[in-house]
Amino acid sequence: MFRRNFLSLTAGFALLGTTAFAGSYAKDIVDTAANAGSFSTLVAAVEAADLVDTLKGDGPFTVFAPTDEAFAALPEGTVESLLLPENKDQLIAILTYHVVPGKVMSADLSDGMSATTVQGGDLTVDLSDGVKINEASVTSADVEASNGVIHVVDTVILPDENS
Repeated sequence: MFRRNFLSLTAGFALLGTTAFAGSYAKDIVDTAANAGSFSTLVAAVEAADLVDTLKGDGPFTVFAPTDEAFAALPEGTVESLLLPENKDQLIAILTYHVVPGKVMSADLSDGMSATTVQGGDLTVDLSDGVKINEASVTSADVEASNGVIHVVDTVILPDENS
């Protein structure tokens, strides 16, 4: 029943997001995010981290993409600090913690499942109250791109300091 509710919710978000992501399947993950209009901070961070070519590559990749609002919710000055060249390694770690190798669609998720990120840490799926990836809620799922899929999240997911 919970999966059915999630799929209904996902379908609703898909209908809401059709305009923003119309025709996105022909575009790669970076171009899909750039054209959506609500990921300018993410795209700027991907550029600053020199990850554009990687995320335009063959993949497939699953990206849990924080919105501009998610980045704005970080403590003041955090984004600006992360974009500085001397913090590139930390920025790369944070961004690659949002990427899972392979194409993981919402139908592939199960409660409690864990996925290892490109960064090396693990993300955990919680289906007990909507869909959460660690502490981030998925607000739109299954936005397909030519080299993977994007799931929009409302929070920047920070890796555990030990991972």
